[in-house]
Amino acid sequence: MHTCWPRAAALPAILAVLVMAAPAHASRNAGVAALQVALHTRGFYGGTIDGIQGPVTTKAVKRFQHRHGLRADGIVGAHTRKALGRYGKHLYGSRPLTRGSRGWDVAALQFVLAWHGFPSATFDGLLGLHTERALHRFQRWAGLTPDGVAGPGTFQALRRAPPSCPITLEWPIDGSFGNGFGPRGYRFHAGADLLAPVGAPVKAAAPGRVVFAGFAMGGFGNLVVVAHSEGVRTMYAHLSGISVQRGAAVATGTQLGTVGATGNADGPNLHFEVRVRGAAVDPMPALVP
Repeated sequence: MHTCWPRAAALPAILAVLVMAAPAHASRNAGVAALQVALHTRGFYGGTIDGIQGPVTTKAVKRFQHRHGLRADGIVGAHTRKALGRYGKHLYGSRPLTRGSRGWDVAALQFVLAWHGFPSATFDGLLGLHTERALHRFQRWAGLTPDGVAGPGTFQALRRAPPSCPITLEWPIDGSFGNGFGPRGYRFHAGADLLAPVGAPVKAAAPGRVVFAGFAMGGFGNLVVVAHSEGVRTMYAHLSGISVQRGAAVATGTQLGTVGATGNADGPNLHFEVRVRGAAVDPMPALVP
């Protein structure tokens, strides 16, 4: 599907029609994210794939247009999308997406999947193994047949609001806030990084039962996972030490371990992740002020 848009339209208005799924927040848009991915693959955009239309993205569009002999007005019309090549093709929802699909719609799918709690490795516009696995997990979570094909049922499910944590959580450490839930460079950060010195106590954010306590692959390092009510699990990663065993019942405030920098950590911090029936959600709205 190739759509021609009027050149007089403003870029934000144009991008608003590129995504069938409404963004979970007014400032982020999967169409903008797909544009950022397309520009990045051509070497014109070096910012975060955040789906936010701002001066950095607009400047990248104008630079791209100027380089390709187009009117440098920052408006992404048919000629600009054609110049973007295969990463400028296929609007989101215009075709079924399967392993090996590549294009604007795949980048948008990756972005929407991530905000629904199922990020793939990178935002790159290619439906490879990581995106296929994320798609499988989302489909299973949404009650769909996990066939790895993004079709009408999957697009419909992704138009719903992303999940949120249904229970109240206490802060697991006394520390400051680092990186939050959301895009980071060309990836998606599925939790919140809370900063504290090595050895600071890490406490259970809610009552539950420990379902994992040990070293975990995937960059988590020493990790404790606690299962709570309503399908919620909290994850405490990069620990320097672990104070509980699998199967232990814990109350809010029970010490689980100590802050460290194990796994893929830039420095001492607690990577705090919350999942609801397997979907990663932003933990901040659930944390008691």
